Amino acid sequence: MRPANGRNRVVIEEVRPQVDGGLYPARRILGDDVVVSAAIFADGHDQLGARLLFRHETEKRWRFISMIPGENDAWTGAFKVDKEGYWRFSVLGWIDHFESWKRDFRKRLTAQPDPNIDVKSAAQDIPLALRSGAILIQEAAQRARGTDAKRLNEVAESLNSMADQRLAYYENPISPEIEELASRYPNLTLATRLEPELRLWVDRERARFSTWYELFPRSTSKVAGKHGNFADVEAQLPEIAEMGFDILYLPPIHPIGRAFRKGPNNAETAGPKDHGSPWAIGDISATQHGGPEDDGGHKSIHPQLGTYADFDWLVASTRAHGMEIALDIAFQCSPDHPWVTKHPSWFVTRPDGSIQYAENPPKKYQDIYPLNFESQDWRALWDELYSVFEFWIKHGVHVFRVDNPHTKALPFWEWCLGELRNKYPDTIFLAEAFTAPHLMYRLAKTGFTQSYTYFTWRNTKVELQAYLEEIMQPPISDFFGPNLWPNTPDILHKSLQEGGHAAFMQRVILAATLSASYGIYGPVYELCENTPTKPAPGKTESEEYLYSEKYQILQRDRNTTNSLVPLITLLNQIRHANPALQSNQSLHFHSSNNPNLICYSKSTSDFENTILVAVNLDSFNEQTGWTDLDLSWLGLTASENFVIEDLLTGARYTWHDRWNYIALRPGIQPAHIFRIVRQP
Repeated sequence: MRPANGRNRVVIEEVRPQVDGGLYPARRILGDDVVVSAAIFADGHDQLGARLLFRHETEKRWRFISMIPGENDAWTGAFKVDKEGYWRFSVLGWIDHFESWKRDFRKRLTAQPDPNIDVKSAAQDIPLALRSGAILIQEAAQRARGTDAKRLNEVAESLNSMADQRLAYYENPISPEIEELASRYPNLTLATRLEPELRLWVDRERARFSTWYELFPRSTSKVAGKHGNFADVEAQLPEIAEMGFDILYLPPIHPIGRAFRKGPNNAETAGPKDHGSPWAIGDISATQHGGPEDDGGHKSIHPQLGTYADFDWLVASTRAHGMEIALDIAFQCSPDHPWVTKHPSWFVTRPDGSIQYAENPPKKYQDIYPLNFESQDWRALWDELYSVFEFWIKHGVHVFRVDNPHTKALPFWEWCLGELRNKYPDTIFLAEAFTAPHLMYRLAKTGFTQSYTYFTWRNTKVELQAYLEEIMQPPISDFFGPNLWPNTPDILHKSLQEGGHAAFMQRVILAATLSASYGIYGPVYELCENTPTKPAPGKTESEEYLYSEKYQILQRDRNTTNSLVPLITLLNQIRHANPALQSNQSLHFHSSNNPNLICYSKSTSDFENTILVAVNLDSFNEQTGWTDLDLSWLGLTASENFVIEDLLTGARYTWHDRWNYIALRPGIQPAHIFRIVRQP
């Protein structure tokens, strides 16, 4: 079949960034320079021109900039995103007949003095070329307006006049000013345009750089054994803000079901004073009478935590301390949730007529009913779940941590998050998705801003480097936002169990410096609590905390002796003071001759801020070795002396060239965080 226009000779391929051939938008942050690359080529030897077209989705008119050619048909261009939300961009390529003429005309002029060319022939050849150029410039004048059109017509007349003179020798009449003017008005009649257009999603800065602190509100009372409330959380805000966190993540704050309530350590039988798991959401009898939405479900607040007014006050107070509340959204229900009686078709029913509770063998969660996304009433289910997000957004929450999103339908997330982002583009969604890579990545493509990662289970230098290089470089980094967590209420890794205080220091340093976003579950992390439950039958180890806070109130003083509060505070100060640590794109690993020493750097694009980190991965023994630095990634040249400042200790050293010796002791000085000091 013949094409619609067989005269379109330019081919555009390999446009980046794009995700799955443009099926999903690539992601960037407000203020970013979006670098677009493409392979642009055509038959023959003509010169090409290319433009990068771009616009925010709310704009009707396209903006554009010229793309710059490189080697092997590679072209690049960049534009700055100055508004949150969806953007569109495309690439336009064309045969640039004026540029082709200009190139060939210069060759003709250069050849004039050649004694092998007859002067008379040259004189005849150049006037003809001048007339060809005049035609091209006249055509450009027709596409121009005002003074530009007038000037171009004058140039065309001048070229024809020169041609009429039939001189024996010609100077080049095309000045840089004329070149620039003519290039503004190319002939795009036969241009090739990339179709379909590609999309880009732009988030606010906190989507890239964030520091999360998780705590259970019910454990915040200063009175031993007493259920905490929002006022108790507010009392801790100055302390948490002082530690340098900017997102305070609260597990579910809703009423907790009574049926099949779990006791301490996930015991199947709860006592009369046991509080149950916050993730067993829903108690139709526990409402605050705050309006029609307050039915004891996902839009209700646990009575012992406070009222809607108390929550709104906490949200405002948190912002006043420079932080934001992140609310846990867990789409699952206790047997006492109002949806169970109002919408039984939203759940899976077993052959005996009972509703199927959640299981992750050998674990059983009789207190939790999962939702059925194959329900015939799926449209109503989707609408209700969407409304849960919107309800809390209207209460001032713009950050959500979503529990187990990989167990909910992907089409739902693509629709729900798409609708929410269109309406509330500053909203951030963190996916708690410890699942297979393809599923985890697909969730990011459907709209999750950040995601938990496998960092918790990557402990050797080889594992860490391979994994971080995978997720922090294109194509994965074009859509996936990693958030590194050394621990969660569900995960106490073996390395922390066995390595104790030194391992806690090591892992938080890695998380805080490898990724622009990280989080900890506290105060257990600051206090280095590392006692697990007994392994389940058939298992050799457990990652569950003994006396898990998921099932009981546990009050703590995070400022006791040997607490990691000073270290964590210093790490967060370093992160906020050094822009290099506030993004992931420059992460580069450097070699060392010791497999227990990992070395990496981050830099701003202008090298005004460069951070070099070395960490001892052994929690028990001092490790020494030589670093082999890739100086180009530090903005340095070979054989150059440079000053480094250890931001953990304040010490300064002068290093020379690539190889430098380090010694790190676990629990005492497990790492260096060096800043390269630029000499004036």
